[in-house]
Amino acid sequence: MAKQGKRESLGPAFNRLWSASLASNVSDGLFKTAVPLLAASLTHDPFIISLLAAMVMLPWLLFAIPIGGLVDRVDRRLALAVANAIRFILAAALAVSVGSATVNIPILYLIAFLMGIAEVAYDTTAQSLIPQMLKPQHLERGNSRLEIGAVTTGEFIGSPLSGLLYAAAIALPFIWGSLGIGVATVLLFMIPGRFTKDLNATGASDAAELEPKLGYWADIRFGIKYLYDDKTLLKLVLFTSFVGFWFAASNSTFVLFLLNVMKVNPTYFGLLLSIPAIGSIIGSIFVARVSERFGRVNVMAAAIVASGTLTFATGLVTNLGALAVVAILNAISITFWNVLLMSTYHQIIPNHLFGRIHGTRRTLVWGMMPIGSAVGGLLALIDLRAPLLIAGGISALAALIGVRFVRSLGRLLPSKTD
Repeated sequence: MAKQGKRESLGPAFNRLWSASLASNVSDGLFKTAVPLLAASLTHDPFIISLLAAMVMLPWLLFAIPIGGLVDRVDRRLALAVANAIRFILAAALAVSVGSATVNIPILYLIAFLMGIAEVAYDTTAQSLIPQMLKPQHLERGNSRLEIGAVTTGEFIGSPLSGLLYAAAIALPFIWGSLGIGVATVLLFMIPGRFTKDLNATGASDAAELEPKLGYWADIRFGIKYLYDDKTLLKLVLFTSFVGFWFAASNSTFVLFLLNVMKVNPTYFGLLLSIPAIGSIIGSIFVARVSERFGRVNVMAAAIVASGTLTFATGLVTNLGALAVVAILNAISITFWNVLLMSTYHQIIPNHLFGRIHGTRRTLVWGMMPIGSAVGGLLALIDLRAPLLIAGGISALAALIGVRFVRSLGRLLPSKTD
């Protein structure tokens, strides 16, 4: 029975979501490489560049909770398509600005901020949809498939292609990136079915007693209170918020570390960024099997400790070969953590509350990242290796302290069924 379950189709709705994700992630890969290079061509100030990363993450602090409340009240399929349509408009505007040579740092900040708002809506809706589309025993498989698709198209196609296109003409990666998002938007509108809040479908048949019919803001307060009252879930969110803060600090000026310390040619910048994708692919392929063999929470605990340690090690490397090895290992660790953490959230958060709780936790986790990015920029003023060494060391220490707590999460997870 177990083998049959693994071969079972994940369904047409999930397959369409996955197809849209492939198209969207090609664009994400193009922008991931081109935007830092564009920013570095406009300014060499580490703090100003770090604020660009902060502008992308700031909407999680400001809008994740109200958007999460909205996601729990509307057709999630339609919300996903509309959010991506907004991303397409913004990407096209950026392409026009770059092509007409009118782009500057304020324009880049504005588009990054607005794109971040659309990303909040897109991510919150997509994560809320997955438990409705997939059976509980297929969550790890579905999340790993999304991860593999994102990495393959974004890192192996989008990022390397972006560096080459950028070298040919600065506007090209932005033009092709906007077209990719447009294709994804069309695919999202084609997802079959409606995905409104369905309490019976999510197994919450008695939810009316737990959550009476409330207004919009009362709904949001209910979701926040639920997270606050669930002390284990709250502790997990706070733990990931702390680690995420220092991850953002380590990463916000990485483009300057590569260009100025490791002396990477901008033409090959995207190719270098694709190297961690090897680790992400390996992690995505094996995460479900490793989780089954050693236990999900044990793998999560080991992965988060390894990630902090390897981030610290990145700050010590002196050649591109060592950087590549460390980057691959770190990507494996991060992928293990991300896939298993999200699968855990999908199982322990009631789906009819998922948008609100996901929005609230992302407000804490990703809302701290803009501050972390700014801290990373300040550390980089000391030395471009400092964000990696300091943030990586603190992350590793926090992860070691949190090992016992992460392993204790196993008691919340239901037994796997075929």
